[in-house]
Amino acid sequence: MRNYDLEFLKRFSMVIGLLAVVTLGLIALAAYLQRSLPAEIPPSVHQRTLQRIAPAGAVYAGSTGAAAQAAAQAAALARAAADVAYGGTTDGKTIFDNLCTACHTNGVGNAPTLDRAHWDARLAQGRETLYRHAIEGYTGPDGGIMPPRGGNPALTDEQVHATVDWILDNLK
Repeated sequence: MRNYDLEFLKRFSMVIGLLAVVTLGLIALAAYLQRSLPAEIPPSVHQRTLQRIAPAGAVYAGSTGAAAQAAAQAAALARAAADVAYGGTTDGKTIFDNLCTACHTNGVGNAPTLDRAHWDARLAQGRETLYRHAIEGYTGPDGGIMPPRGGNPALTDEQVHATVDWILDNLK
């Protein structure tokens, strides 16, 4: 072989060796990065994400849509009926002790306490007005605030009526 052929072969071998070292280095770097990546997303996280981005409502069209809408409303009413507050009790004292006592014992938000002086003007309006204010909520001219259903939307109308009746029967 001639001298310049040996020189070419020597340099070509060095380039091939350098490329092999770079390739092995890149493979090692890729393996390291692969191990450092976080694990797959757990299914529970994926499910929570789907629930969070789910549409808030649906569009129903035509007779099929009307039937689907009626079924959805019936299911919502069934769920709401199952979520009755305090086991469905109509014992006004139980509901008052668990829900109403926080405001009506201390007068929070200008709520009338259980003494007759606070209730005389309200009693003059009649029980039906008191029931309506307890169910629908009320904001008085004196700054008094009564949230709808005492702040517990699971209360039924009968439970609200029983609680108002208990309050009125136990005024001092």
